[in-house]
Amino acid sequence: MEHVPALDEDLKKTLGPATAKVLAEQLGLHTALDLLHHYPRRYAERGELTPLADLADQIDEHVTVVAQVADARLLTYQGSRGGGKRLEVTITDGSGRLQLVFFGAGVHKPHKDLLPGSRAMFAGKVGMFNRKLQLSHPAYEPLGADASDRDAATAFANQLIPIYPACAKLESWKIAKCVDAVLPRAQETVDPLPAALREGRGLVPLPEALLKIHRPGTKADIEDARQRLKWDEAFVLQVALARRRHADSQLPAVARRPSPGGLLDSFDAKLPFTLTEGQQSVSKEIFDDLATEHPMHRLLQGEVGSGKTMVALRAMLAVVDSGGQAAMLAPTEVLAQQHHRSITEMMGELAEGGMLGGSDQGTKVVLLTGSMGMPARRQALLDLVTGEAGIVIGTHALIEDKVRFHDLGLVVVDEQHRFGVEQRDALRSKGKQPPHLLVMTATPIPRTVAMTVFGDLETSVLDQLPAGRSPIATHVVPAKDKPHFLARAWERVREEVENGHQAYVVCPRIGDEADDPKKKSAEDESEKRPPLAVLEIAEQLVKGPLAGLSVEVLHGRMDPADKDDVMRRFAAGEVKVLVATTVIEVGVNVPNSTVMVIMDADRFGVSQLHQLRGRVGRGSAPGLCLLVSEMHEASPARARLAAVAATLDGFELSRIDLEQRREGDVLGQAQSGVRSSLRMLAVIEDEEVIAQAREEATRVVAEDPELTGLPGLRTALDALLDTEREQYLEKG
Repeated sequence: MEHVPALDEDLKKTLGPATAKVLAEQLGLHTALDLLHHYPRRYAERGELTPLADLADQIDEHVTVVAQVADARLLTYQGSRGGGKRLEVTITDGSGRLQLVFFGAGVHKPHKDLLPGSRAMFAGKVGMFNRKLQLSHPAYEPLGADASDRDAATAFANQLIPIYPACAKLESWKIAKCVDAVLPRAQETVDPLPAALREGRGLVPLPEALLKIHRPGTKADIEDARQRLKWDEAFVLQVALARRRHADSQLPAVARRPSPGGLLDSFDAKLPFTLTEGQQSVSKEIFDDLATEHPMHRLLQGEVGSGKTMVALRAMLAVVDSGGQAAMLAPTEVLAQQHHRSITEMMGELAEGGMLGGSDQGTKVVLLTGSMGMPARRQALLDLVTGEAGIVIGTHALIEDKVRFHDLGLVVVDEQHRFGVEQRDALRSKGKQPPHLLVMTATPIPRTVAMTVFGDLETSVLDQLPAGRSPIATHVVPAKDKPHFLARAWERVREEVENGHQAYVVCPRIGDEADDPKKKSAEDESEKRPPLAVLEIAEQLVKGPLAGLSVEVLHGRMDPADKDDVMRRFAAGEVKVLVATTVIEVGVNVPNSTVMVIMDADRFGVSQLHQLRGRVGRGSAPGLCLLVSEMHEASPARARLAAVAATLDGFELSRIDLEQRREGDVLGQAQSGVRSSLRMLAVIEDEEVIAQAREEATRVVAEDPELTGLPGLRTALDALLDTEREQYLEKG
């Protein structure tokens, strides 16, 4: 009898070492359970053919098609090494035609099998020859109707054929045979959903869902299975997040209330403007959380330029008022330095506590980054451990073991999507009791993604721009079709500078990658031309359209002291045009900058363009953002740019962005293992399932935090968290 593997058994015994090796290396499938969760990507019907018309978008990709042979011709040809045979087969499916080609000794079998009128599944890499699409030496599986009677023939014609995500070494139908070998084990899978939930929602049991997803009898079977498997993914993930929220809510924390007439009141009294209603209501939510004896866990989503830093600073001052310290964690040195500069400017003499001329109620604000010199670093560490510094701003250098606080009361994480959950936890462990946590992001996040990626946090939204903020006009500049538009863009930059303002020019790469020939050649193969570079564009501008203006460059590989010097001189107005990479994407605040030109704008994501654009229009003069692209007007990339030009609403743009990207990009590193656990769930489309799963998960965890009565759920949860830890360590 053929061996049927246990769910957690290695696949070598059942499928043989060679197949098991390909499954493990190419598709990350190691056990029978992994294979059961490797779902078909789509289904072909024997009675209806797969559209060949769609293949034009899939050049160089491995595809599986079901089609009928229209024509087969065996040709003899003369080559440089003598003669040979070539079999050309044309297949059709009603939507289009495709040529298959076989050479040499490989022509005999297909010449017998692929007769006109026969039907088969074909798999191969889509190529182009003489301007026509073709598959060269495709693997194929004939679909011969050998049914004896009409009913059986009809059933055969309507059978759904699963098409699996495949790879060059293992075609879809071979994966289907591997799945057949483990499918009997589906009966042993442990159901993670509580029976009451499953019955209440009308969901099929897990073994049935697995059988229906792999071997459906009807389209309704596929729908039943998908609905059920989506619920598994959403629910297990939401239980993990609900348990995290529950555990956090049980932790003790020091309540931090600002003292009347203290540092916060002094700061507010000096403000030259009134806080927006949004800033006031979000601040109230934060202060209410800070006043409780459990740690705050709040996500602050703010539209670009909505004044998040002001809200975070007031929260930090409230904590310093109550005798604690506050730490702000930024993803890059440029951003940490920028925050340090702007916070000390906002605080004025209040940031000079203990210094001559400082306010009695002031505190010290220190900067801590990895590249600081030893004397400055030593002083910063000393100020933290003695409590002399109430506020510290730094990069991940703050997480290092050597950093000790006198009494850490609040951690503010800027641009959360750049940090993993573990990094957040490492900083939180530095308080005597868990500190309060405020996470900020300037990338607006649709509700479902917030529930998925940041599901362990409560959410506040700041969507109102402060008074005095100017509108930003955005235009697409088609550099290839209309070169005079680009010339006009540089004239606009010169006009802004002559009117006393400043400009940014953003490029996708730095330009000193020539020392890495491997990188260079790969880039040249995949691109028609390499992305435009900071160093090259800066040189062209200085010699050409911006000659005579003060132009400087800024990028991530510069020495930190040089970066800081350039940013300081740009902020002071000495540098008129800053040619930079995306290091200026977040947090950089120079109100006098009114124009930004983004080169090769089609190479950036929608949300990233929105972020970059937010660097201009921060003062009283209107902002202008020019998106330069060589892409054709009808291309999807140009449609993306048009969407950015059409609206300043970050939430609307983030939705467009997510619809155009893959789930993995959405989830990013913030929940490191979530990506691999979402095979069926689509974060944008399945909003309702995610919202309902969150409610159910919160209820289940409140009733039974340890899940003692739900062993199946515990098993699924352990598997999810293991993946998460593994993925995180791999990224390490």
